[in-house]
Amino acid sequence: MLRILVLDAMGVIYSIGNDDRDLLCPFIEEKGGTKDVSEIERLYHSTSLGNMSSAEFWEAVGLKPGLEDEYLQRYELTDGLTDFLEAVNSQGYEVWCLSNDISEWSKKLRARFGLDRYIRGFVISGDAGARKPEQAIFDHLISQLTVSPHDAVFVDDQLRNLDAAAALGFNTILFAPAGQDLTNSKKHVVATNFADVLRWLHSR
Repeated sequence: MLRILVLDAMGVIYSIGNDDRDLLCPFIEEKGGTKDVSEIERLYHSTSLGNMSSAEFWEAVGLKPGLEDEYLQRYELTDGLTDFLEAVNSQGYEVWCLSNDISEWSKKLRARFGLDRYIRGFVISGDAGARKPEQAIFDHLISQLTVSPHDAVFVDDQLRNLDAAAALGFNTILFAPAGQDLTNSKKHVVATNFADVLRWLHSR
């Protein structure tokens, strides 16, 4: 019986999927930092593995760390998330988050939106030192769960992450807003919104 629900952050909990390219790079350019997108992405990747602090990241891209909170204000929750979390909590599901993210940013965002009320634990790449789809970060998550992956469902917007989770025994749901290419998604359940996820959970 499914009792554990694991949610990705970017593209599932938060409405923006590719946050480094679609939010971070435009913000840095707007504020007068480096315009080198590949360098920003390299630094972001390194910081999201815990190799640099968030303050060191901002300085490396040419900005003052004090701009961090202004940047994080640009994140928004995905429509329907709060109602969904209240529903699954009331039904006894234990909710976790598994995300490739900078540790400090993850903590600030979940405090801002009050996500600790609904989500039991957060496994973040910046803390774990590994990123999805690497097995190491999934192993880190599994070591903290009270059930096997076969009794858990993982919701993500990236097929490569879902493929890695499925190989470890997780049930998987591709969170794919309308219009996304679903050509290679046949091995995963597809949900276009949280109502779809809830209906699938109820069908189990």
